[in-house]
Amino acid sequence: MENQSYVGESEGDAATLPIGYLQTTGHNQHDAPRDGNGNANNGQVHHMKVDVKTVPNENAAPLREKWGKNIEFLLSCVALSVGFGNVWRFPYTAYKNGGGAFVIPYLIVLFIIGRPIYYLEMVLGQFSNRGCVKVYDLAPAMRGIGVGQTIAIFTVITYYAAVLAITLRYLVASFSPVLPWSQCDPSWTNCVDSTLRGGFTLDPNITQPKTSAELYFKNTITHTVDSLDNGLGYPDWKLTICLIVSWLCIIAILIKGIKSSGKVSYFLAIFPYIIIAVLLVRSLTLEGAWTGISYFFKPQWDKLLKIEVWYEAVTQCFFSLTICFGGLIVYSSFNNFSNNIYQHALIITSLDTVTSLIAGCVVFGVIGHLAHVTGQEDIAKVVQGGAALTFITYPDTIAKFDFIPQFFSVLFFFMLFLLGIGTLIGIVTSVITAIHDQRPDITRWKIVIGVGLTGFTIGLIYITPGGLIVLDVMDKYGATLVTLTLAVFELFTFAWIYGVNRVCKDIEFMLGIQTGKFWRICWGFVTPLTVFLILVVSLINYAPVKSAPYSLNAIGWCLYAFAVLQLPCWALYAVLQKYGHTWMESCKAVLRPMIDWGPEDPTRNAQYAEFIEAYKQETSYQSGTFIRKLLKKIME
Repeated sequence: MENQSYVGESEGDAATLPIGYLQTTGHNQHDAPRDGNGNANNGQVHHMKVDVKTVPNENAAPLREKWGKNIEFLLSCVALSVGFGNVWRFPYTAYKNGGGAFVIPYLIVLFIIGRPIYYLEMVLGQFSNRGCVKVYDLAPAMRGIGVGQTIAIFTVITYYAAVLAITLRYLVASFSPVLPWSQCDPSWTNCVDSTLRGGFTLDPNITQPKTSAELYFKNTITHTVDSLDNGLGYPDWKLTICLIVSWLCIIAILIKGIKSSGKVSYFLAIFPYIIIAVLLVRSLTLEGAWTGISYFFKPQWDKLLKIEVWYEAVTQCFFSLTICFGGLIVYSSFNNFSNNIYQHALIITSLDTVTSLIAGCVVFGVIGHLAHVTGQEDIAKVVQGGAALTFITYPDTIAKFDFIPQFFSVLFFFMLFLLGIGTLIGIVTSVITAIHDQRPDITRWKIVIGVGLTGFTIGLIYITPGGLIVLDVMDKYGATLVTLTLAVFELFTFAWIYGVNRVCKDIEFMLGIQTGKFWRICWGFVTPLTVFLILVVSLINYAPVKSAPYSLNAIGWCLYAFAVLQLPCWALYAVLQKYGHTWMESCKAVLRPMIDWGPEDPTRNAQYAEFIEAYKQETSYQSGTFIRKLLKKIME
């Protein structure tokens, strides 16, 4: 078990005090008021500054591995944040919730929620050099938040890898002389070739026509079933091979640690943008493309008054930026202490939004072309969301291309594969780091292989005929609801238990800059309150996954409970570790930072201890009403 000493404990020796200080008499009352000379008023506490070298720590863990260059951190964050959600989730979500009007609430949400959380997680990860669980050394009672987020992110990993396997399956199929989804298989009924364009006559026997692209996805790739009455079925062997290859790619990149994944980030972050640029040019030159793009941006102002639109904007922001999953904290923890993450946060969040808008133009340009060649005037009847947009609508359109459809199919699915790999590397790193921080005695490569094997085994569920139904359930309960719930507690912990003002002092010590009132107001009030309201709305408007039986929805709730209940369980565990204290003293102690909280470098940690001690002495005589103290805590 790690060091269980906390700032402000009433007993302990030099090893349990802030680095750089030595207790000489009495009990350690770290926050006791002091007189003008800096002595404690009760006369019981006396601290003596000592040289850091006189407080050796032979058992100290080695310094954390670091990125090779700052640009590798930046590109890795881009690869983490820019993924499937930018290509298919944002365009469809925007269209469904007001088209161009949706961009307004999305930008507002990005400004008051996405960017503040992104910057906050980066700050605490880089400052402490701790992962998404160990970062809660700032308030050990709340460590269950990090554990719960690790459970949520591992849930995402298992089904994200399965979607990546489907992408790889399509990528391989794209090299065929004739795209296999462009023509109907003789065994399919009510099928229409995806190569057919407008002006064709349907066979009178076809009552409910479906494109060959749709039937290829459902019958050949996933063998999809409409219900789980007959069970999940068995995994498709071709998708199983693709899943193995996907995990082998991830393991190969991560096996040597963060520096190897940093080198790969140059390719994973930059090359997809080259492909997006090629696809954008092609999309804009298609007949009917501008009709689709204008439809994408056409404002539906009435939808701005619906709370569901704002809910969708918040959830899109969370999944697009990958905030409150722990991945950003982990990536930042491998930074050099003085890295200017303020600029990085602004660059990445802005780039993510621009990427979503460009991806929307690419997708809806293609959809507009599909409507044009099929003679469908109502584009709404062409648009499909989720996996259907990626694996049905887009392939159906590519099959109608006159010029080398295989080339554009390879580009599209290769781009998706790279985006998926980039995101998976980040979130898998988060899980690996959480485990390694708790069990540093286990060699890192063993953890990487263990996570890979576990993820692959669970991922087999999603490539069964009933796998997509399970995916919808896990995504709703194990990812979305868990993330929103724990995000509320994360923000409360950082902003109110640890304190906005303390975060700002940490930034001042780390970067030498003052934090503006915008960030203070967002961290202290606007962001936590908005996320809390969105969580309440999602629970009030709860509806079970329609395609899943009640038993599977019940399993989803069990997963949600298992992840969220980590918070009270770990809080109770932390309290019970405080032997020899009263219950109230224990509860207060576990809400204060641990004694070794701060920079990992011992010398810098000693300087930080002096810095915080001086700050506490300056604020020890502050008085006033509760409201005034509250506002001062945030705005000072």
